[in-house]
Amino acid sequence: MRNIETDAVVIGGGATGAGILRDCALRGIKAILVERDDIANGTTGRNHGLLHSGARYAVTDGRSATECIAENRILKHIASHCVEETGGLFLTLPEDDLAFQDTFITSCTAAGIETKKLSRDQALKLEPNANPGMLGAVRVPDGTLDPFRLSSSNILDAVEHGGQLLNYTKVVGLIIEQGVVKGVNCVDMKTGEALAIRAQQTVNAAGIWGQQIAEYADLSIKMFPAKGSLLIMDYRINSMVLNRCRKPADADILVPGDTVSLIGTTSKKVPYEDIDTIKVDDDEIDLLITEGEKLAPILGKSRILRAYCGVRPLISVSGDTSGRNITRGIVIRDHKETDGLPGFVTVGGGKLMTYRLMAEMTTDLVATNLGSTACCVTSEKKLPGAARGEHSLPVKVSVPVSASARYRHGERSDGFLNESSKSQAVICECEMITRGELEYAINKLNARSLVDLRRRTRLGMGPCQGEVCACRAADVLQESLSVKGEVNVANDLDEFLQARWKGVLPVLWGDALREADFTYWTYQGLLGASSLKQIKHMDEEVPDYEV
Repeated sequence: MRNIETDAVVIGGGATGAGILRDCALRGIKAILVERDDIANGTTGRNHGLLHSGARYAVTDGRSATECIAENRILKHIASHCVEETGGLFLTLPEDDLAFQDTFITSCTAAGIETKKLSRDQALKLEPNANPGMLGAVRVPDGTLDPFRLSSSNILDAVEHGGQLLNYTKVVGLIIEQGVVKGVNCVDMKTGEALAIRAQQTVNAAGIWGQQIAEYADLSIKMFPAKGSLLIMDYRINSMVLNRCRKPADADILVPGDTVSLIGTTSKKVPYEDIDTIKVDDDEIDLLITEGEKLAPILGKSRILRAYCGVRPLISVSGDTSGRNITRGIVIRDHKETDGLPGFVTVGGGKLMTYRLMAEMTTDLVATNLGSTACCVTSEKKLPGAARGEHSLPVKVSVPVSASARYRHGERSDGFLNESSKSQAVICECEMITRGELEYAINKLNARSLVDLRRRTRLGMGPCQGEVCACRAADVLQESLSVKGEVNVANDLDEFLQARWKGVLPVLWGDALREADFTYWTYQGLLGASSLKQIKHMDEEVPDYEV
């Protein structure tokens, strides 16, 4: 068994875990993050990607609204390459109570959220695809936030300041000695190697899976899994975030994100034992389409690209099992104080929007327990890539390629937007991703598979869902990983296509069905995809195998 010593070990590679790793690194605290899969694979990567202004919570949860608008302004400063300031409209439809507008505006003002009441015509001028039957609208500073880019940038900054990421490393137990948690026992999911990470502080930031981590110490943290499902349209049908001006309900947010639009979410309680096997139900799809058309009628005529769902990490603040004390606020437990178990901290609840604040509060506690007086600087220090436009060098590649790269990676794109014709080769036409960008993601952003590349670059997230680009990207991955002694492209291609198929399956009709059929015959009939794994087993006999 390999042994590593550090100050703090963070469990969970979502936005909060990534934020804690970065915060620790910037304070000079040696820290390692362990994640059983890839970063942003759980709840972080399965939401709207909405940069909340807090307006959605203003009437029902003033504290969350105040936290959201504060973090909204911070993220626009430190993570500009992850944020699109689209603005948002809260529409009052004929079936809604117009008098709610005044309550909404009063509550937003109390939370510090700027608003502007608009007439129907004023709102339609800003968002022509909004429902023309609306009675009026309120404009708020909503926007969009890329959760994959955000998590990846936090990790990148942490690593550049001494932090360490061990993705595909599963925690299989806590190291507990004389009543103190002193680290974690892990297994490398790629190699099977056992690993012990000894640390003075162990942070449980595993989200909905945090209940399982706590059980390693015989602690009870009661999670209440609530599934939320969403649909993705195959192009961007709205330019501003559209909400319903009423108390939060199902399917009442339509968010533009990069090249697509997303409608969501639903909210269904699911048994805890089902959190790894949830799927989108037919009735949820019907509800999302029906309610989405009310926000933007064009949605009903649009092709649905895919469906997906995630689980909100709601937590009981008092151990109550009735569900009456569930909170969507931030919950941090120092188990030394609550359970007499020093060395172990759990963070849960909250939202993607408040990940940085959650990380700051958790790291404050970790620093105190370690005797560190270093202060948090994450509200001021920009993430790698956020200096977009400030240091970008002139390049000779086409504007669509350079603009897309800089949109996703800011000034860090200067490193791969060079004059090499090989580097400039476009691999994914839907998202204008070059070979150089993929190599940057592999070498600098810890991408080890095609699915990892999707999260860091949007590979395969456009209209064709990887149909055209997957094989090309596999070739780039094969070449890069071969240098590192890792050759797994056959399995990767299969997993990538299966993951794409999983999202398409619930919406398999019309154009989506035709596209899926074409994809199947391309990979199965033309490329013989089903034989890839067999060829993988022949690696020793056929070392020069190529896709």
